[in-house]
Amino acid sequence: MRVEFRPAAADAGVTFVRHDLEKPVRIPALVAHRIETPRRTTLRAGGATVEMVEHIMAALAGLHIDNCEVWVNATEMPGCDGSSQPFVTELLSAGIVVQSAPRPALIVQEVTRLGDVDSWIEARPTTADCLSLKFRIDYGSTSAIGRQTLTLPINPDSFARELAPSRTFMLKSEAEWLLAQGVGTRTTRQDLLVFDNDGPLDNVLRFRDECVRHKALDLVGDLSLAGCDLIGHFVAHRSGHRLNAEIVRVLLNEGEVVHGRRKSA
Repeated sequence: MRVEFRPAAADAGVTFVRHDLEKPVRIPALVAHRIETPRRTTLRAGGATVEMVEHIMAALAGLHIDNCEVWVNATEMPGCDGSSQPFVTELLSAGIVVQSAPRPALIVQEVTRLGDVDSWIEARPTTADCLSLKFRIDYGSTSAIGRQTLTLPINPDSFARELAPSRTFMLKSEAEWLLAQGVGTRTTRQDLLVFDNDGPLDNVLRFRDECVRHKALDLVGDLSLAGCDLIGHFVAHRSGHRLNAEIVRVLLNEGEVVHGRRKSA
């Protein structure tokens, strides 16, 4: 599996290109092209699909790269070490160019909340000119993961330092169920964090609260499917890919996208 990041013109947005097919298919990284799949973000267009795009999208969005073609030669994106760090490293090595065209943005004007008492996400207005997140997870007091909360403004420095290295995690029971379904048979405990009651198995945490940091990373990737900057404070409690995408749809339907911010490629 190979991923190649190529520059794109202003206003092009992010597009995945499946060049392994007989006729290459372009799949815009927009919520309108998202289809529901368990435990990952999947996009489909022109009869082609790209799966598990959230870590790539988070890397691009976190570094404020707005216009990029992502050329890939398979359906499923590489898991690497379960984080966005490998993509961030390569993108920073290639360099980022600031473009002169304005960057569209949607500014959250009122509180919007989706979900239920067990799992929810809320978009709130902010006085800051950026996206900020507060994420909570709660696996109970008896779990090795426990309860974790993270609050963070999202900019290239904070993303690269605080979120990009955080890795995918799951409980041992979840990993065993996935293996029984034939999913993740090539993945080892060194490729992601698998928790039992005592902590991660055959692995070491990069952050004490790495799990909530990874959930925030996923949220950055999912929110980027708006195709514009989202200016607001997002608070999430045990939210996942489906709810993350749904609030993007609601905001795009009810809000107004304005122009005037710089773009990068």
